[in-house]
Amino acid sequence: MKTLSTSLNTEDDPRWAAVVARDPRADGQFVYAVKTTGIYCRPSSLARLPKPQNVEFFDTAEDAEAAGYRPSKRASKDQTEVAAQHAATVAAACRQIEASGSLPALNDLAETAGLSAFHFHRVFKAATGLTPKGYAAAHRSRRVRQRLADGGSVTEALYDAGFNSNSRFYEAADQVLGMKPSDFRAAGQNNDIRFAVGQCSLGAILVAQSERGICAILLGDDPHQLVCDLQDQFRRANLIGADAEFEQLIARVVGFIEAPAIGLDLPLDVRGTAFQERVWQALREIPVGGTASYADIALRIGSPKAVRAVAQACGANSLAVAIPCHRVVRSDGNLSGYRWGVERKRELLLRETQS
Repeated sequence: MKTLSTSLNTEDDPRWAAVVARDPRADGQFVYAVKTTGIYCRPSSLARLPKPQNVEFFDTAEDAEAAGYRPSKRASKDQTEVAAQHAATVAAACRQIEASGSLPALNDLAETAGLSAFHFHRVFKAATGLTPKGYAAAHRSRRVRQRLADGGSVTEALYDAGFNSNSRFYEAADQVLGMKPSDFRAAGQNNDIRFAVGQCSLGAILVAQSERGICAILLGDDPHQLVCDLQDQFRRANLIGADAEFEQLIARVVGFIEAPAIGLDLPLDVRGTAFQERVWQALREIPVGGTASYADIALRIGSPKAVRAVAQACGANSLAVAIPCHRVVRSDGNLSGYRWGVERKRELLLRETQS
């Protein structure tokens, strides 16, 4: 009779319905354990369904393990399949956000994805490194930049990107574009960018500064190519060759490259997406002589699954050494790609450990 009572109680529990349906929306809300096998599973597990009278529910996996249960051997396979489902779900949500004139409500996105709002929000952030709202803002910024770069008017660009008023757009313009919309539309036509090219032990170096701060530190073998790269970045800005005062600034950067222990404290004009700027800030917190893996950085910014996106943000950094993406290595400690060459990365790290 006790077994029958337990069976009836389990079947009446809404959590059992989620297990029977293998509902991914319930993942993260509880786990179920099987008394006869001593294992526990997530609600969406593809394992064979147990008899209700043999099931026990726990709020977390830790609670189940504290009670003596162990994870299912299917867990890794389940995680792979769930990860693939989540990737497809997030990709569809991104397309939905991009196709909408304004950010869809979180509940609407979650309902389309077949997940609870809480679970959808967590899955989306883990996959993209951004919340749905942050992703929408980053996409809106890209649309503004693209429309202005294509020659569209400021009014067309702001409404096409989902800003419903001029005031809201101009309030955000400096952060989104790094300059006034009319100046961005002209590829920085009304902006002065001072720059200088020098030499250091790592080759040629170009340092450029806008009114807001250092906007580029480029390394390479060919000084002319560095200037071309700067021109591509600021196609119509007023590029002004260095004077004696500015050459002192480039000397500070070169000095830091040669002797990292002296430090480098410069005002920076950082322009990137919300996610990129989170990554770049985490890079600046790595001390001289230290390193971190891409996975470490992803964890520090609260997006542990966004390792690939972290690597892409490192590759997009145009402020060499000031934003020290050279201090990011693979999880096994080996060096990976570097925008300015792996050998330069190796040499920078060697100097920092010896300083």
